[in-house]
Amino acid sequence: MSTATETMQDWQQASNQRLDAGGLKSKFLFLSPMQSLLLFSVLAATGRSSPRALLTQGGRAQRASVRRCSAGWLLFLTCLLLASTAALSLAAEGAATTAVRTTDFLNSIGICSTFPDRGQSIEKTVEMVRYVGFRWVRGGIEGLSANGPTTVKTYLELHEKTGVLFSWGLGSGGTDLKKLIETAREIAAAGALLAFEGNNEPNNWGVTYQGEKGGGKAPSWLAVAKLQRDLYEAVKSDPLLKKYPVWSISENGAQRDNVGLQFLTIPKGAGTLMPDGTRYADFANVHNYIYHPNSASPADNKTWNAADPTSACKVDGLYGNYGRTWAKRFRGYSEAELVTLPKVTTETGCQVGGPVTEDLHALNLMSMYLDQFKRSWSYTSVYILRDRTDEGGNQRFGFYKPDYTPRKAAVYLHNLTTILADKGTLRKLGKLDYSIPDQPATVHDMLLQNSDGTFQLVVWGERVKGEDSVTVRLGGTHASVKVYDPTVGTEPVQTHSGIDSIKLVLSDHPLIVTIGTGDKRADR
Repeated sequence: MSTATETMQDWQQASNQRLDAGGLKSKFLFLSPMQSLLLFSVLAATGRSSPRALLTQGGRAQRASVRRCSAGWLLFLTCLLLASTAALSLAAEGAATTAVRTTDFLNSIGICSTFPDRGQSIEKTVEMVRYVGFRWVRGGIEGLSANGPTTVKTYLELHEKTGVLFSWGLGSGGTDLKKLIETAREIAAAGALLAFEGNNEPNNWGVTYQGEKGGGKAPSWLAVAKLQRDLYEAVKSDPLLKKYPVWSISENGAQRDNVGLQFLTIPKGAGTLMPDGTRYADFANVHNYIYHPNSASPADNKTWNAADPTSACKVDGLYGNYGRTWAKRFRGYSEAELVTLPKVTTETGCQVGGPVTEDLHALNLMSMYLDQFKRSWSYTSVYILRDRTDEGGNQRFGFYKPDYTPRKAAVYLHNLTTILADKGTLRKLGKLDYSIPDQPATVHDMLLQNSDGTFQLVVWGERVKGEDSVTVRLGGTHASVKVYDPTVGTEPVQTHSGIDSIKLVLSDHPLIVTIGTGDKRADR
């Protein structure tokens, strides 16, 4: 037993003896170890007797001491009560959930889009992006030219009229690093650059770099690896661009030989064809489409699983590209490392058809954005803004139909981004001591906070059929609580005052519970 433990136990015994001697035990329970320690600290600070000295005092001296120090004891017990209350308050504070900035979630919402070179006017693109509330667009040099129809000015016009940022990549089969860097400087100078991206799916669109073929049907991926290495070095050596993150290539799980693209930086002893220490990216990049041959049908927690960073994911997710590559099973990061690995998705989504109705398509896309952010994906881009009209096959993915008519997906996401709308900056995040007792596995939650201080608790269900009734305890009584349903509209569907809990019925979509800034417990 340590000296510190003995001292605390001695003090607890002595304190209880003194309470008994003074007739106080009938009024106060025996002191707990924490209370004894707090009281010992008070007495030590004021020069009172040590525990062992108290234990060795005679009964008469002990009783006299109590009489002489009754006023002191009252002070000590008051201090003890205050300290205990403070300790309980700290414990409650520690149990509370710290909010995430609403703008951080909204900024994660991105989209893949076509441009004038593929028959989609910039005017219509502006209109669609603005309505739905996208914050970034996947872009790059593919289809870009000096004379148009798609130019750097096309992107800058979209930025000026909507505020969106751009990821800037090589596209499918692209290798022109000089063009990538030069055009990125123009985008960055306008404040419109978000990040750089490596090649799009080199397993489907191989590259020829410095005379060497890689990816596609080529036997090796060395050309792909060297191109990504050089892209990273080009960005990080540029004075203007070096502060921007580099996202990796997509579908690196298809590597035919182990060039180490399953790592952001190849670790020592990895045994890859490229040398240890080769730097490829700052963020992993995945195309985790919601439906996959391994998970082809609607199911509970469909998008929650697609966003899972571990081997539990049933689709083409993070694990199959950065844990154990899906083609050749090359070893990458451990499952624990994958959970915290910086990661983005530059393509996900689902196609309307068969069991995926337009309503399910809309629900899947809305929950996918929520699930991705909840599971620590920094940015998520869905394929695609509007159904492609310049190529056959793989259509009906879009938020919009070819004639620019919005699908339910556009309406639902518009409602969600409108309900949460925020562009301000919150300096200090608040905490809310909320809980959902007996929370079902298909119910998920995320606490956001608007720049005006309002909490926005998003609670969503992912059931294919049926519903769950849950009670959300709000950790205190709140003057203003409202509930919004983005499948209904942008106005509250419930309004309450003076409540400390709320019952919700969850099925296949989110509800947003807002708690006003006037509440005492909402601003702490």
